[in-house]
Amino acid sequence: MITWRGIVVLMSAGLLFGAVSASAQHQHPPQDEEIHEKFYSTWMRPDNPHLSCCSQHDCYPTEARIEGDIWLAKRREDGKWLRVPPQKVEQKRDNPDGRSHLCAPRPERAYSADVYCFTPGSGI
Repeated sequence: MITWRGIVVLMSAGLLFGAVSASAQHQHPPQDEEIHEKFYSTWMRPDNPHLSCCSQHDCYPTEARIEGDIWLAKRREDGKWLRVPPQKVEQKRDNPDGRSHLCAPRPERAYSADVYCFTPGSGI
């Protein structure tokens, strides 16, 4: 028989696991931490250079592809391909490691289809 105490313990464990999983999702590999922190902390939005692209929690290396003249970038949390508006594509700055990078809100946000910033990788 499950008691209220048992239910509370199970729910607490579930919340803790979810928080640890979410935190791990937003971690960069140790070898990338320094370069990404320097890049993301100074990356400003191409369409509004007075606003930051966000932080290393919203920005990450990603898969990207181009269809016609529209870039698509894969959001890490749910694997959804986001359409990158042309004004969000970085044109004036190289990325730190040759990979594509995306800054976008997490899927649970109301404006989750938005893209803050994107830079295509040099290998694309």
